[in-house]
Amino acid sequence: MDVINAEPSDIPNPDPPDETAPPEPPADPSNGLGERVASFIQQRVIPYEQTLEAGGPAARVARRRLQHDAKHTGLWALPLPTELGGQGLTLSQYAHLAEVEGASDHGPAALGSAPLLDVLMLARHATEAVRERYLRRISAGELRICFAMTEPDTPGTDPTLTATRATADTSGTWTVHGRKWFITGAGEADLVTVLARTRGGAPEADGLSLLLVPTTAPGFRVVRELSVLGTGGQWEIALDGVTVPSDHVIGPPGRALGIAGERLRLGRVLRCLRWLGQAQRAFDLMCRRARSRTQASGPLADRQLVQQLVFDALLAIRTTRPLVYEAVTRLAAGDDAWTETGLAKVAAARMLQQVADAAIQVHGAAGLGPDTVLPGLFRAGRAARLLDGPDELHIAAVARRALRDHAATSTPRTAPPPP
Repeated sequence: MDVINAEPSDIPNPDPPDETAPPEPPADPSNGLGERVASFIQQRVIPYEQTLEAGGPAARVARRRLQHDAKHTGLWALPLPTELGGQGLTLSQYAHLAEVEGASDHGPAALGSAPLLDVLMLARHATEAVRERYLRRISAGELRICFAMTEPDTPGTDPTLTATRATADTSGTWTVHGRKWFITGAGEADLVTVLARTRGGAPEADGLSLLLVPTTAPGFRVVRELSVLGTGGQWEIALDGVTVPSDHVIGPPGRALGIAGERLRLGRVLRCLRWLGQAQRAFDLMCRRARSRTQASGPLADRQLVQQLVFDALLAIRTTRPLVYEAVTRLAAGDDAWTETGLAKVAAARMLQQVADAAIQVHGAAGLGPDTVLPGLFRAGRAARLLDGPDELHIAAVARRALRDHAATSTPRTAPPPP
């Protein structure tokens, strides 16, 4: 059966496009693209959210239908390279779209931008054999890929302590043993990029490598789905003697941390942009509730304490957005963006949690229940303070750099000469 045309009874069917019409031309970032992406998220993705959250066959059908719609309407893979079937938008062009599509956790997957980090990593660092075999299929949404770095028994803030090991035999084939967890999308992934130690021991940084592991390989096992504040989406995997061909090493052996750092910088900025989109969604819901909910004394919007919540939430969004876009600008220009990315990551995570919490407060008991997206947005905000490094890691790193830079640039003051 053609999965795109399957019609499970529990999947909503929001106005599919006319499949007999020719696909629209590639997106023009100067031609109302933001409005088109926003409309796609609002009218197509959001009606599917509950189905997608539930997982299983119905979610796979829904996701494929949305991806088909995105391709047909000219919105597919906006930031991916054109030579791989994407539309080649630069980071600067894509940034505001990432914010819009991020209003839903499922927007990036539906629009084909979710594998951007993996596609760029493989395009820059993988062997020709891997690029030829996988890249186009990943970009087309035919293969799903995830990144496995964190482990249950080692601190995620220090990858040099990675316990997963890979050893090579005389033919160059690698055998991997280890366990990873908190991996987004591993339950349905076709490929997993695994951080493993290939030589030396902890805490040596130059003995870590990245290996691309097909999930069909013998010895690869999904251990369990991890519940994060009551919802799924994160996974634990085991690699029990998984063999990986020599050409599936990403980049030079022993140079994983440089590649992972490159990936993390862009990944953190993209997360911040998407958190801005989710916070804006929570803010809009809060304002709608304040204006529509009426008590005996009048609408909630007239209450000063509600106005305070609205003001503080708007202030958080408006003061965070420039930090995020400063990181975007520096990263797009190829400049050092460590400080800007650290500031943006901490600010955006706190901001999303604050705005979602305020929206829940204005909704009252309804904000805690299943009839709004607010519990999910609040969970995302709380998890954001740990994803891609906890707040404390970024705070310490930025502060150390600021103090070092201040010491390097400040001029000691001398006492004035005596009269």
